[in-house]
Amino acid sequence: MKTGTELPLVSIVTPSFNQASFLEATLNSVLEQDYPHLEYLIVDGGSTDGSREIIEKYADHLAWWVSEPDQGQTDAINKGFAHAQGDILAWLNSDDTYKPGAITAAVNFLQENPEVGLVYGSADYINEQGIPIGQFPAAQTNLRRLRQGYVHIPQQSAFFRANLWKQVGPLDPTFYFAMDYDLWVRLASVSKIQHVKQNWANFRMHRVTKSMAEDNRCWPEMLRVHYRDGGSPFALIVGKYWLRKIIAPLWTWRRRRKLGLD
Repeated sequence: MKTGTELPLVSIVTPSFNQASFLEATLNSVLEQDYPHLEYLIVDGGSTDGSREIIEKYADHLAWWVSEPDQGQTDAINKGFAHAQGDILAWLNSDDTYKPGAITAAVNFLQENPEVGLVYGSADYINEQGIPIGQFPAAQTNLRRLRQGYVHIPQQSAFFRANLWKQVGPLDPTFYFAMDYDLWVRLASVSKIQHVKQNWANFRMHRVTKSMAEDNRCWPEMLRVHYRDGGSPFALIVGKYWLRKIIAPLWTWRRRRKLGLD
């Protein structure tokens, strides 16, 4: 059996800004993983809610951290990966958590399948208290389907190879919402991507999460990727955008009601 330093180094980046309510749970979900060759990096945007004090509490267990003003989540993730030394990369937002054993499972799969550049598991939706309230519709996708708008990749459970990040990264800082979709498209254009039917993460839904508060910004950014890559105005993703635009108020109301926010 391989020991820690014989295994690939995994770098996890957590971008954060004023998420003290959830940050410690996120940190613990990473630091309590059973994978022995891990570096953890925290990029805080200069929080004023006690987040810095939480990070300092765990500083001895971190490879690198910073708390300073930045240009937002995308900038913070890029900043973290610029300091990362790992062979395998992932980011975990400061309101989400990993399931036990997630990193080991992802590394094992990538080692056994060298042709795969991005692997992702399934994920639960959880509420503010950490109680499961549903499941992300994770499923196998590919470049063609991604470009049609069939994403089905929970970012919280995605892991990818650092050599591919160096080839197609960094994240586009002009994206506020769909920077992960943009990255998945770029990774799928140079490597195989694979869904594993194992639950690796929790996606927290709460009052101020972007998925609740600013969902309307996602699909216009996805269309930017579509048109940038030569997509047609008559493509399926464009139709899905207009359908989503029409039903968005009902969609948001149903999710908020499920969370008990209305």
